[in-house]
Amino acid sequence: MSPYLRELRRSVGNELVLLPSVTVLPTDRDGRVLLVRLADTGRWGTVGGSVEVDEEPAAAAVREAREEAGVEVELTRLVAALGGPEFRITYPNGDQAAYVSIVYEARVLSGRPAPDHDETLAATWVPLDELGTVDLGDFARSTFRALGHLRT
Repeated sequence: MSPYLRELRRSVGNELVLLPSVTVLPTDRDGRVLLVRLADTGRWGTVGGSVEVDEEPAAAAVREAREEAGVEVELTRLVAALGGPEFRITYPNGDQAAYVSIVYEARVLSGRPAPDHDETLAATWVPLDELGTVDLGDFARSTFRALGHLRT
């Protein structure tokens, strides 16, 4: 948690806060997308996270890919800005957040996907047409549904 968010949480407790975030969808030559297993839920999710104070969203996307999946990425396309009720999360500690996420496609420039063992426990490539068979977290499921990669 960033110092900014920690201080905000000191003031508002677990109450709902609106947060800007980024989602990074690295794909490989075979059209598979990189997913990470999230430490807090054990489910598969997209690479991404909150944008820090004064941080450009593109820089946040590159940082999150490095931190969560151990890869350096080049952002190739701005895909969407997503938000709404399906992008609300209640964390295991009770903190509530409503995210507006800027979604980027990317390609890996260097590094092998690997978890950070803090926020992520595993990293793997998944074909887009197999996303429906993966135990996706709610945020990832909502993202892929909004982008037309999932029907359910």
